[in-house]
Amino acid sequence: MSAWPWLIPIAVAAVIVRGPADELSPSAPLVPVRSSSAVADDADDPAVWINRRDPTRSLVLGTNKIAAPGGALYVFDLDGAVQQVVAPLDRPNNVDVEYGMPTASGAIDIAVVTERLRRRLRVFRIDERGLAPLDGGTGVPVLDGEAGEAAMPMGISLYRRPRDGAIFAIVAPKTGGLTNYLWQYRLETDPATGRVNGRLVRRFGSFSGSGEIEAVAVDDELGYVYYADEEYALRKWHADPDHRDAGRELAVFGLTGFTQQREGLGIFRRRDGTGFLASSDQIEGATELRLYPREGTKGRPHDHGIGTAIVTSADSTDGLEIVSGGLPGDFRGGLLVMMNSRGRNFQFYRWTDVQRRLSKEAAR
Repeated sequence: MSAWPWLIPIAVAAVIVRGPADELSPSAPLVPVRSSSAVADDADDPAVWINRRDPTRSLVLGTNKIAAPGGALYVFDLDGAVQQVVAPLDRPNNVDVEYGMPTASGAIDIAVVTERLRRRLRVFRIDERGLAPLDGGTGVPVLDGEAGEAAMPMGISLYRRPRDGAIFAIVAPKTGGLTNYLWQYRLETDPATGRVNGRLVRRFGSFSGSGEIEAVAVDDELGYVYYADEEYALRKWHADPDHRDAGRELAVFGLTGFTQQREGLGIFRRRDGTGFLASSDQIEGATELRLYPREGTKGRPHDHGIGTAIVTSADSTDGLEIVSGGLPGDFRGGLLVMMNSRGRNFQFYRWTDVQRRLSKEAAR
C-alpha cells in the first residue's frame, strides 16, 4: 500500500527492446533499449528524477493527457514499469523536475505538472517513495486575467538559479500574443504550512503567430531558456528574470530542416559547458531528433548552427527529456526519453547510442 492513499500503486511489466543501436547504419532509425508500459490514453511529456542516494531507484514521469478522471501522471522505474499513477488530473500536459527547493525543513526535490483544464500547476514533492502534493491539493493558479485558451497552461520548464537556489516555473499557455507569450513564476514555500505558492515575476518571449508554443527547456548552469515556436523556429532568452538583458531575445535558430512541427526540447549537458540542445521533428513513425551545439560556435555562444538530424523509431514525438549523467547501467552515459505516440508510451534511448550516431553523421 502506498504511503499516500491518493497514489495508485501499479506493477506493470515494461517492454524491453535492447536493439543493437550501435551497429545500425547511419541511415537506419535509432532504436531504444527499452520502452515503458503504455499509459491508458494519450502519452505526452516525460521528465526524469535521479535518486542521488540510490540511482537504480530513479524515476521517469510521464503524462496521460486527457480530461479528468482519466488524466494522470504516471511514474515509471528505469525498466519502464509503472510504479504509481497520480490521478485524477484534468488534462495534465507537460511535467518537469527540479532539485533542491528550499523549505523550512530543508531542501527537497519537486515535480511540477501543468493541469490545463483547471488552469493551474500541480506541485509535488518527489523522493524514493514517489510523489506527494505540496500545493494543498488545489494547485498553483497561473495565467491570471486571461480567458479561453490563453488561460490554459500547457508547456512548463523549471529553473533553479545558481546564485541563490531560487526556483522558477516558466509556463507556456495554449495560445498567446506576439510578445510576452511566456509567464515566469517564482515558486516559494509558506514557512507555516509548507505549501508551495507561485508569484509572477515576468512575462517574456516572442511568437511568430503560427501554431503554438509548448516545448520549453532551461539550461540551469548556463542560464538560458529555450522554447519551440513550433511552426517557425527555436528561440533563446536568459532564464534569470533579473538579468540585465532579460528583456532581449538572444537567438532564433532551427528555422530550416524541419518537415513537421518543432516539439520536445531537451539538453545534454557537459561540465565544461558543451553539449547539445535536442528538438524533435514530429514525424509519423520516424521522429527526427535535431541536435544543436549547446555552446554555440567559437566566440559566438548564441550561434547554434543548422543542427544535425538523427532518425529515431519513435512515432510523432511530442515531449522528450535528456539526463546527462548520474544513472546506472545502460544509461551511465546519459538517457534520452522520447514520447512514442502510436504505443502510448515512452522510449528510453542510451545517449551513448545518440553520440555514436552523431559521430557517424559527421563522418559521412
